[in-house]
Amino acid sequence: MSLETWIAFLLASAAMLVIPGPTILLVIGQSLGAGRGRALPLVAGVALGDLTAMSLSLAGLGALLAASATAFTVLKWAGAAYLVWLGVRLWRAPVEAAAAPPLIARRALRDAYVVTALNPKSIAFFVAFVPQFVSPAAPFAPQALVLVASFVTLAALNALAYALLAGRLSGAVARPALRRGVNRLGGGVLIGAGLATAAMRRA
Repeated sequence: MSLETWIAFLLASAAMLVIPGPTILLVIGQSLGAGRGRALPLVAGVALGDLTAMSLSLAGLGALLAASATAFTVLKWAGAAYLVWLGVRLWRAPVEAAAAPPLIARRALRDAYVVTALNPKSIAFFVAFVPQFVSPAAPFAPQALVLVASFVTLAALNALAYALLAGRLSGAVARPALRRGVNRLGGGVLIGAGLATAAMRRA
């Protein structure tokens, strides 16, 4: 893999990551409530989730999902149900500072990990996206290692940037009415993403 190919991969990945999806909306929603100093478990969950999804894609799970209607359906409904559950939880989250429960690091990491990893669309995307940057003339494993490490690093930095921004804005949205609006907007988007995931069909 040439330097030019790697840079093209970085640029394409960055362009894709900067657009907020369900994972970033989760990071923003939980960082608003917890502050930037306690959002690192979310970033770790995103990195581990992307590492899992991308590694499984390159290992052949993406091909299995494309070929097996049952495997695709099971993963699709599991991911959709989890997104809807998180959306409902965010929608109903307390808006008073004293009533809001502290962000538990283990749960934050788990939520970010599951939303990121348990996404059949992402796995199928990696199967179609990553091979475009792999040279058939060179060994596959070293190239795959570089691409996975590069994407996971970019994904973690992207999540960290959103978490820090949301943490900085925590004070600005401290008013209960505004916090309730933010919670319901984020919860509604997560529920919508879950319903969209449930409606997905195999390509």
